Amino acid sequence: MDVTVAPTIAAALDRGRNGFTGLRLALALAVVISHAFSVATGAAGDEPLARVTGYTLGEHAVNGFFAVSGFLVTMSGDRRGIRDYVLARTLRILPGLVTATLVVSLGLGAALTRLPLSEYLRDPGLWSFIRGTLTTFKSNAALPGVFEANPYRAPLGTVWTLKYEVLCYLGVLAAALCGLLRRRWSALVIVAGLALALSIVTGLRGSELAKGTETAMRLPLLFAAGAALYLWRDRLRVSAVALACLAFGAVVLARTPAYPALLFLGEAYGAVWLALGPMACGPFDPPADLSYGIYLYGWPVQQTLHALCPQMSGPALLAPAFALTLPVAALSWYGIERPALALKARALGRRRLGTIEPAGP
Repeated sequence: MDVTVAPTIAAALDRGRNGFTGLRLALALAVVISHAFSVATGAAGDEPLARVTGYTLGEHAVNGFFAVSGFLVTMSGDRRGIRDYVLARTLRILPGLVTATLVVSLGLGAALTRLPLSEYLRDPGLWSFIRGTLTTFKSNAALPGVFEANPYRAPLGTVWTLKYEVLCYLGVLAAALCGLLRRRWSALVIVAGLALALSIVTGLRGSELAKGTETAMRLPLLFAAGAALYLWRDRLRVSAVALACLAFGAVVLARTPAYPALLFLGEAYGAVWLALGPMACGPFDPPADLSYGIYLYGWPVQQTLHALCPQMSGPALLAPAFALTLPVAALSWYGIERPALALKARALGRRRLGTIEPAGP
């Protein structure tokens, strides 16, 4: 598709059909696949994609989540008032997280702990886990007597990304309050600043760059790139040529400090391109958005399977992990998330919301 005839992002949105739900589902499943390696061995670098690109499949999937979230959450902030925006974001993230935390800590943990149930329920570590997960999105905390022989003891190892997600939500809120969503050049300044900062730090530190430092720039950059794609939607196009140019640039600059930033920008554009281009049809727009539930429950399911069958490799346990995670994610969607969205719609005074609802990664 030539860049001169490709539809603009705005035109693609106006068609009313998109693949954002299907794309989020694929990204959530990719996270589960990636964790099949790290849950069993404790070494995420064993994953083949990490050796080729420098990042695991799970990291690439989270990149896509943040780009899509930046696009959709900025659209939400642009189309809604401040009160509606805050309510929408709270009801999309919080009910599923609270439920998952209680199910894993008081249900799964109580069933798997080596401690007597009464002792487990009295242990301060249990209540510290619940408090830390719900207030600071702490994902490396362990439950008393649970997963003690696993490489990782954390039962909710993916919630750490929600901290960055919420911070980005607050950034959009601040931008809306300051009127910056109407000054779209500001998004380009933020994207350029984060990309430049990441390139400079990568050049200075190289392989010694701490993962936490890189992540603190990587995820906001991807979110900001998604936001910029939305804000410039009437100028930018859904173009395979543009995506190919970004991919080619990342390959050419693979051994330079500019590689991470260019890779992430390419992934942000690629995520939106997929949702509004090849995936913008019925089969890729499932009626149930299971991505958030898969993302939350995939890790504890895989941790449990490894604890019960430690002799089996993570990839060998992948099929039963999917078989268990998908029904649990469906219960989360139909029992918690969809009712919360219905409550949100009633609170906002309309039956149907005018924007696509992003789920947190």
